[in-house]
Amino acid sequence: MSSYSYIDHLPIDFTSASLRSDVLEGLLAERKWLPPKWFYDKTGSALFEEITRLPEYYPTRAERAILERSAAEVVALSGCRVLVELGSGSSEKTRLLLDALPAEGSAYVALDVSETALREACAAVAADFPRLSVKAVRADFENQLPTVLGRPSSDPDRGAGRMVAFLGGTIGNLAPEQRRAFLGTLRAGLSAGDSFLLGADLVKSPEVLIPAYNDAAGVTAAFNLNVLEVLNRRLAADFDRGDFEHRAIWDAENAWMEMRLRAVRALSVRIAGLGVGLELAAGEEIRTEISAKFTKARLQTEFAAAGFAPVGWWTDPDGLFSLSLWTPA
Repeated sequence: MSSYSYIDHLPIDFTSASLRSDVLEGLLAERKWLPPKWFYDKTGSALFEEITRLPEYYPTRAERAILERSAAEVVALSGCRVLVELGSGSSEKTRLLLDALPAEGSAYVALDVSETALREACAAVAADFPRLSVKAVRADFENQLPTVLGRPSSDPDRGAGRMVAFLGGTIGNLAPEQRRAFLGTLRAGLSAGDSFLLGADLVKSPEVLIPAYNDAAGVTAAFNLNVLEVLNRRLAADFDRGDFEHRAIWDAENAWMEMRLRAVRALSVRIAGLGVGLELAAGEEIRTEISAKFTKARLQTEFAAAGFAPVGWWTDPDGLFSLSLWTPA
């Protein structure tokens, strides 16, 4: 029988406080922005699952194809007995790595900020992998990595090789300075015998990239616009999604995709929950996501600067997406 435990490192009001802080900082800035984590309410999560099945959206299929072919090799190279996943979500693709772990004495630690999604995913993993020790950890990886990666002397897995996994191309949502901070903190929390597995999207033609973020069926547009409903519900705002249009832009200089919401007319919005108003000119945009794309050389440069050494590199047959394995240098 699998052992299953849950630990919560976040205060009760974490989500509300974070949303308030992000909206005040981002929407009152001269160039308005919101972080993409606010996409994922119940409706947004369902829309994203639909996006992953769209013909234009390649990342999920490509990463899964890599894992189906190479998960056993990844686990063998890493020497992993404890898999720690950052931003675990549904843990669906992760099961391919769990299948490759040694049958006895292995553990899975899933980290996410959503209690409901985390509990549901880990309960399902515990039921399907009865010999696996499963720990659900509610925490914010951007700010709590030292807490999560620290190993108390009482930890039964202390000394076992850990592989920290960050899948789905989520690292692309971090701006360059955020990536530097994240990789530096991660490196400080890893010991000899530990490793880091990264899923990262690769630079490719805008003819492939732009449709992936602006599909013909309009699902990604609905996903983007839904963040306004999140603000209306959580902060008593009065956004009208009909006042905005979805935009997907390839920024070649920064090598990233941007999703934006463009005001189709001049408008005033009241965010009653924060006691603030918002004025937008016709054509003014709110950036809701960046999604950086990488080359192997760029990743090697960034990881070397953070103190990592390369161990393995895998791509799907079409070279759209990458998995890479790193160890502390």
